Amino acid sequence: FIWYFMITMFFSGGMIPTYLVVSSTGLIDSIWALVIPGAVPIFNIILMKNFMKGIPDSLAESAFIDGAGHVTTLVKIIIPLSKACIATVSLFCILGHWNAWFDGMIYIKKMSLKPLQTYLRSVIIVDSVVEEGAVEMEDIIANITADSTNGAKIFLALIPIMCIYPFLQKHFAKGIVMGSVKE
Repeated sequence: FIWYFMITMFFSGGMIPTYLVVSSTGLIDSIWALVIPGAVPIFNIILMKNFMKGIPDSLAESAFIDGAGHVTTLVKIIIPLSKACIATVSLFCILGHWNAWFDGMIYIKKMSLKPLQTYLRSVIIVDSVVEEGAVEMEDIIANITADSTNGAKIFLALIPIMCIYPFLQKHFAKGIVMGSVKE
């Protein structure tokens, strides 16, 4: 089945067919237009599959011998060993959705529903167009103030990601140590 997934990863429909699908399903101006088209990144599925393939089969076999079923083995053996990979994939997904300003620009028409990154982009682009005509001292001071305000907006947009990263960092360190020793 992995080849079916890889074909969709290499040969995607593109922007126009994706927009037509999103608009025909009635997702325009809803949060689901931002979530559903990128909900299952194929690269992350391949990453998880290869990581879980590296877990020794003897762990699952010993759980089966002890009387565990498939679900118990998954929940008590496989998922705890895969925390580093799950943390990595989670961070990829979070950052991907958080930085996706283009999706908000295409799928969301109402300004009140646009995501933060789309709003920041529109504010910075408008301010940079206004800056091109600055010659006088008053205009330069106004531009410095606008740059400071834009910098503050960008920094405030980074706070949620900076709050999430420390919780996931311990899993990165464990994953690096776990993968460094081979038997």
